[in-house]
Amino acid sequence: MTKNKISLDEARWIAVFILLFVRTIVAENTEHWTYRLDEIPVPMVFATYRIIRDCNEEFSRLFKYARSDLIDHSFAQLYPRHSDFVRTGRTWQANLPGGQVYYDERIMTAGDGQRFWCQVHGRARHATDPFAQAIYCFQPLTRPVASNGVSLTDRQSQIITLVVQGKTSAEIALELDLSARTVESHRARLMRAIGIRNSAELVAWFTKSEEK
Repeated sequence: MTKNKISLDEARWIAVFILLFVRTIVAENTEHWTYRLDEIPVPMVFATYRIIRDCNEEFSRLFKYARSDLIDHSFAQLYPRHSDFVRTGRTWQANLPGGQVYYDERIMTAGDGQRFWCQVHGRARHATDPFAQAIYCFQPLTRPVASNGVSLTDRQSQIITLVVQGKTSAEIALELDLSARTVESHRARLMRAIGIRNSAELVAWFTKSEEK
């Protein structure tokens, strides 16, 4: 999806480097962004209050939109459902402190209707208002959108995605504002439904790549 083919690991390192060290990139004059984002070989976006203010060609190509159809539009159009957009926003609002990096993995929707898994890193400028000005890096993941015949609830999708990221039940509970017991209950029901015995098997089931 990019002009210069790079591995996902390389892209992640680029994203982390950008998000950690490019401290002066957020500016009131977004003309600076246009030049800098276009120089970055991974999909990047600058947004204010979840409205896309600038993006590079890699991002436009990933989501199969013309850049003009993305600028000054909400991220909401890139989600399968509005409820997914709202739920993700609540999680990021609680977990994206100013100056720090947060990431998650979620299903997004391209302009042609195709859904795909995406890992998103974000960094906010303001400590108390994380959505005021933020930069995001998007990377597609090789992971089937269909859940191998198992229908996941929204909450189960949230929890299993965080489990795959290596987070404990206590960490997931804190992130989603749930009790650890509730997280364990959701995970146990899902494991029974798909017939697996432990978290390692759950992760393997969820991250299994599509057969070629």
